[in-house]
Amino acid sequence: MKYNRILLKLSGESLMGKQGYGIDTDRLNSYALQIQKAVNNGVQVGIVIGGGNIFRGLSGASKGFDRVKGDQMGMLATVINSLALSSALEAIGQPAKVLTAIPMFPIGYPYSKWEAIKAMKEGTVAIMSCGTGSPYFTTDTGSALRAIEIEADVMLKGTRVDGVYTADPEKDPTATKFDHITYEEVIARNLKVMDITATALCKENSMPIYVFNMDKEGNLEKMLNGDNVGTLVD
Repeated sequence: MKYNRILLKLSGESLMGKQGYGIDTDRLNSYALQIQKAVNNGVQVGIVIGGGNIFRGLSGASKGFDRVKGDQMGMLATVINSLALSSALEAIGQPAKVLTAIPMFPIGYPYSKWEAIKAMKEGTVAIMSCGTGSPYFTTDTGSALRAIEIEADVMLKGTRVDGVYTADPEKDPTATKFDHITYEEVIARNLKVMDITATALCKENSMPIYVFNMDKEGNLEKMLNGDNVGTLVD
């Protein structure tokens, strides 16, 4: 395997699958099997999941919610997704542990870098929820922070598209894909890889980002084997 320890950021929206809301169990089980395979191949896996399939704080604020309360609702949405993934993993015999940035025991264990690393070294998937635990920060920023904290080799952003493009490929058919791009260029071009805060945090701490399509089964394994299935940002 190309990497020893990874932080995998999963999109909440991707968990909706074809149903357009909530959690699609087929998509959830597909993720669980791919993650288990990575662990079986000796990779230590940490995960952060978004909550956009349930509630997004920013969109809630635009509809009149208090921004802080909206973001807190979004954090709770990430916990629901984290519990769902941990359940799917455990159902196939893969140990998983949910760690929360906000005290929520016994739903999840309090997050700490050392607890996450200890779990991963033991072959347990560490699922880190609640983003950073603070409002005004996205789960992308939470992922960047956790990747740096747990000393991951790379932060993987599993999305619905197969990399970083010059424009949104779902809206612009002329958009072309990058195999490799720098943090500076992502920020200068205002490419929607992650929010600027998350990208800048990765840049300042030399945390490479790999963007790929997690919804295509087998892509995680291919990426970990060194195949070009996405875009490297470093």
